[in-house]
Amino acid sequence: MADHIKIRKADGTWVVRVAGAVVAESANALELAEGDYPEVIYFPRGDIAMAFFDSSEKSTHCPHKGDASYFHLVTKSGTLDNAAWSYETPLDGVSDIAGHLAFAHEMVTVEKL
Repeated sequence: MADHIKIRKADGTWVVRVAGAVVAESANALELAEGDYPEVIYFPRGDIAMAFFDSSEKSTHCPHKGDASYFHLVTKSGTLDNAAWSYETPLDGVSDIAGHLAFAHEMVTVEKL
């Protein structure tokens, strides 16, 4: 793992809300800290209402984590493009985030209960 990336279990129960609706809730979330960036909460896929998510064509590459795949979040009021991402096959050292999604905070609310 890159020395500037730390992954640990996120304390407590975390939720993702969109327009008041809960689309994810987990007591098994992970917190990823990377250098000076704000911490990011990664939710296990099993704790997410994946029926509301469609795969996106977007992908990005991080030299420390690998290739990220993105997901659109489909709501009653419209689609939030690229609202979540996942490292399907993360690089060695950050493999704990495999099977987890993180969310764009400007589109959804991620909070600890």
